[in-house]
This record gives sequence, structure tokens and C-alpha cells, in this order.
Amino acid sequence: MKLIEAIEAQGARLVEAGVSFGHGTDNAFDEAAWLAQWAIGLRPDALDAQADRELTSDETATIAALIERRITLRQPAAYLTREAWLQGVPFYVDERAIVPRSFIAELLVDLDGNGTLDAWLGAHTHRVLDLCTGNGSLAVLAAMAYSDVTVDAADLSADALAVARINVERHGVSERVSLVESDGLHGVRGPYDLILCNPPYVNAAAMAALPAEYRAEPALALAGGEDGMDFIRTLLRDAPACMTVHAVLVLEIGNERAHFERAFPTLEVAWLETSAGGDQVVLILREALASALAALTSGR
Repeated sequence: MKLIEAIEAQGARLVEAGVSFGHGTDNAFDEAAWLAQWAIGLRPDALDAQADRELTSDETATIAALIERRITLRQPAAYLTREAWLQGVPFYVDERAIVPRSFIAELLVDLDGNGTLDAWLGAHTHRVLDLCTGNGSLAVLAAMAYSDVTVDAADLSADALAVARINVERHGVSERVSLVESDGLHGVRGPYDLILCNPPYVNAAAMAALPAEYRAEPALALAGGEDGMDFIRTLLRDAPACMTVHAVLVLEIGNERAHFERAFPTLEVAWLETSAGGDQVVLILREALASALAALTSGR
């Protein structure tokens, strides 16, 4: 059996089993391709060159067994492979941290080596905070993209920070990325020129309806309260005191734009285009936050 044939067959198994995607892939074929290539020691981008490779019987069995684990355990594929890729960069991940998939990664650096955020950054950009860092992927990407910045990677979870340390060391940025255990902004030391944050923002109704693959992740990294805005309300209230005068906050809110705009109707933001569209990530100037602080504090 050829690799492409195995992938197609295993993709059909995933469809039949009704697994859910969204942790690096959004369809059965791509998920099967990722798992099949990992199972036989190939990079996830090797398919074009390896599609017609004839598999041994052992390789075919190994791929089938991994797909069976994916179906039976209902865990994200990244927890099975202990690896997730963002913008062509591999990151270690396990059940202690949310699977990295933030669209902010696309804004830091695209596959051509450029970044959308460059327009808001400059010679004044020296200190970066990656808040709710999880496995540290955004902190590492920021350090890789901007060689003259230092990054604080902060998270409430000591377990997540242990995973982040693995990635910081793996990518050789330990001298410029510091890991900080912090409940929101309470444990960090600003001011920062750039704050990145992929916070818990899933609203209560959506949390209750999450597929098993999402429930396998730490709820602390997902649940944002009744309207998904609990953490974000506190963040926007406290952020100006932790930002330099020309600083920007880049905030991912996922599918919660309606709740975000209802919670912060007077706040001026710029919606940034990503592969998921133009309503997943917002950029907020410190000046806008400061001027709207009274309204943000009251939650109107």
C-alpha cells in the first residue's frame, strides 16, 4: 500500500468515527496525513514527495494503530504525537498545556518571514509579554522573529510553564525568554512595548458543548465565564499600567466577537486579518485602552 492510499483509508476511518478536528487540522484527510507521517518518522510537510512511497506491513500497522488511538481516546492529535507545528516551527506539547493553534502566530511571522505586526512595531519595541503563554509557542516565535527583544512568557499554570520551558530550551532562546508564573498581569513586571495574549475566552454555553477533544485540554486555558469575557475584562482594565506609551496589545478572541463588542462597545480596536478571517484577533493601542478605561472597568 502506498502512503497516500493509507492516508485516504485512515481519513475515512476518522470520518466514520465522527472525531472532531481543530487542533492543527480542520479535516479528516489532513489529520490522517499528519498522524500517518509522524507514525513512520516523516515531517508533516513530506507528503508531496512521499505520497507514492510503498509502505511496509509494519508501517501500515503502525499507522492504523495510531489512528485507532486517536479514535478511541478522543484526544487532539498533538497529544498523541507530543508535537504541534506553528508557522513551520515544531513545538512540544502534552496534556499539561493547551494545544498551540493561535492565529497570532501568523501575525508574528508568516511562512515568507514577514509579519503583519511589523507596521505597529519599531525601534521602540524592546520588551514583549506573552500572557497566557501555555506551551510557550508565541513567546518563542516572538523571540525568533525579533532578535533584539526580550520576552516574558507568563501563565497561571505551573504545569504549562514546565512545558513552555521545554520549548524555550529546544529553540535556543532561553537568554531572551523568561518564564513567569502570574495570575493575569499581577505577577509580571512591565512596562511592555508589545503584549500578546491568547486568553481563555470560550463562553459558558460553548464550553458545555465542546467535543471530547477540546475537553481533553486544560479547562483553565479555555473557559472565559458566562460570555467568555471574564479574563479579558480584567486584562483590559489592568493593561495600560503595564504598557509603554506607544505599546500595543494583540488579543485573540476566537469566535467571540459579538460578546467582545457587547462587553466593550466604546473601545477602538483594529481587527487583524488571519487565515480564519478578520474577526479572530484584535489590536488595541494603549492610548485607546487608557481613554476607555472607565467604561472597561464598569464592563459596559
